[in-house]
This record gives sequence, structure tokens and C-alpha cells, in this order.
Amino acid sequence: MSRKTRIVVSFILMLAVVYGCATTQIQQADSGPPPPQNLIGSTDELQLVSEVAIDLARKYGGEKVLVVLEVDNTLLTTDQVADCTVAVMRPAQADSAAQIRRMQDAGLKVIVMSSRGPECRQQTLAELDRNGFSFRASAWPPRDGYRETFITDGGDRSVDYSDGIFLAAGQDKGRMLQVLLEKAGIPEPVLIVMADRQQDSLNEVMKAFSHTGTKVQAWRYTRKESDTVALALRQ
Repeated sequence: MSRKTRIVVSFILMLAVVYGCATTQIQQADSGPPPPQNLIGSTDELQLVSEVAIDLARKYGGEKVLVVLEVDNTLLTTDQVADCTVAVMRPAQADSAAQIRRMQDAGLKVIVMSSRGPECRQQTLAELDRNGFSFRASAWPPRDGYRETFITDGGDRSVDYSDGIFLAAGQDKGRMLQVLLEKAGIPEPVLIVMADRQQDSLNEVMKAFSHTGTKVQAWRYTRKESDTVALALRQ
């Protein structure tokens, strides 16, 4: 084989290798999950939220999906005025704690973000613990949170984050969540799955992340409203 022929053959083989690698990369990209999408919905069943979140974790990885849940009338409820002075609360639905554990066992990051203020921290921790909820193991970093309360950029009241429980003191939940994620100093999640009774809170989070690489699937949790209607029909 002449030197010229050897050069041509070598060049063809090199192209074959490069083309083969490119084809493999394209095939891998084509076989990956579709880009995540924003979503707004409503449900009176936490199981739906957990099923959605677990399915997203299978597609994108549990460490890239953050589940954000309110306390009042989402995880816990009461027939009294729902604030941190209430002595006794109960799960919003019987299997609430089990649904949260399913998501945690699937490797998702799961936290609480409540409109309550830092003054409610001890009562909130006690009520969650009494009803079988724990968020420290699934907390968005840092797991221990922060020793002191802090005022976020754009906020005017102190907030508290520890053991996976974020008390945002009635401020814009979208901005508060953005600051919490930025403060962690790690890549933001690909997806946020949020359940909250208040549509305004869901809208705030949707708006805050609308121009970022993080998509939001926001679920308005309506169990208390459904229970109220059912009670009225029985009477």
C-alpha cells in the first residue's frame, strides 16, 4: 500500500470514528427524557403530587427535583384558626406522612415552605414531629439549615431555615425560595413541585422562576375545601 493510500485510509477511518461518536451522542440525546415543562393544577389528593414527583425523579434524578409543601391546610389542618398558637393539629389527610415518606425514599429533596414566621419554629417542629413528618434528611442543603434567622434580599422580615423547614414570614414565596436556593451555593433544581392551598403563593413561585432554567409544577391543594363541601352535603 502506497503512502498516499495509507493517508487516505487513515483519514476515512478517523471520519468513521468521529461520525460514530457523533451518532452515538445524538442517539443518547434522543433517548433522554423530554425537557421539563411548567404546569399548574389542583388536587385534593397528596398521592397525586407524590406520584408526579416520583415520576419526575425517575426521569431527571431525585437530587434535581425539589418538592415544596406548605404546613397549614396542606400537610396539617385544624378546625380552629390556623396559626402557630394552635395547640393541636391533625394531618390534612390520613396518609399525608406516608406520601411524604414515599417521595423521600425515592431520593427527592422535600422541604416545607410556610407563611409562618420564625417565632413559630418550635411549635411548627413539634406539630410536624407529632404527626409523623420529618424533613431534615430530605432538606435542600445545608441539611442543618442556618443557626440564625436572616433577612433575604428583597425581603423586609426575618426568615428561618433549619431541618428542611423554611418559615418565610408571609413574604413573597417565589422570591424567598429563590434566595434560599441561591444561598445554598449549589446548582438549582431542574424542577420544583409545589403543593399549597393558596393560589397566590403558587403564582409567586411560578413568576419568580419563569425566566430561569428551573421549571415549576404548582398544585393547589384543595382537601379542606372538599371536606367542607362533603360535610355540608351530609347535613
